[in-house]
Amino acid sequence: MTVTTVFITRHGQTEWNVQNRMQGHLDSPLTPLGEQQAQWLNAGLQKEPLDIVYSSSSPRAFRTAEIIRGERDIPLTACDEFKEIGMGVWEGCDSGDIEARDPVQHFNFWKDPEEFRVEGSESFAGVQKRALDKLQEIVAAHEGQRILIVTHTVVIKVLMAYFEQRAMEKLWDLPYIYPTCLCRVDFTDGMAEILLHGDTSHYVRSTEDELFD
Repeated sequence: MTVTTVFITRHGQTEWNVQNRMQGHLDSPLTPLGEQQAQWLNAGLQKEPLDIVYSSSSPRAFRTAEIIRGERDIPLTACDEFKEIGMGVWEGCDSGDIEARDPVQHFNFWKDPEEFRVEGSESFAGVQKRALDKLQEIVAAHEGQRILIVTHTVVIKVLMAYFEQRAMEKLWDLPYIYPTCLCRVDFTDGMAEILLHGDTSHYVRSTEDELFD
C-alpha cells in the first residue's frame, strides 16, 4: 500500500489583504505578519520529510513557499494552474466598493459561486478543473512522496470541496482559510482522505487579533 501525502496551504497575509482589496491574478507583497505566518509553518513542518514544493506562480505565494521551504534542499516549482481565481475587472478594487456597484455579482461570489461572472473573470468550476487536473498530475508523478502546494483561498476551497464532495453553494462554509493554514490530503490507491483542513496549530501567538489582523 503506497500513500502519497499532499499538504496544501495559502500564502501569508498581503498588503491588499489588509486593505480589503481583491487580488486574483494581480499581486501585492507579503506584510511582515505574512512573512511571520510563513515562518510559523516552516517551523511547524520541520518534522515532515517533504520531497518537493509546488507553488502558484503569483509572487505572494512563491515568496511564501520559499520561506516555508527554508533550508531544505528540495525543488520548488511555480505553476500557473495554482494561481488564484481570475477576478477580471474586480482585481485591485476595494471589496466594499465592489459590493456597492455590483451587488448581484458580489452576492454570487460569496453565496452562489456557480453564478459568479464578471468581465474578464474565471468561473469557480474552471478554477477547480485547472487546479485539480494539476494536483492529480503531481500525485501521479510523485507516488509515495510528501508534497507541499502553496496557493490561494479559492483554489484551496474548490480542491477541498472536491475531496469532501461539498456542493459549490456550500463552498464558503467553515473552515475559514487563514493565511498559511494547513490542509493535508493522503492518497492511497487512488482514494483521498482528508487529515487536516484549515489547521492553524502551528501559529505561535495566542489571540485572534494578533493572529489574523
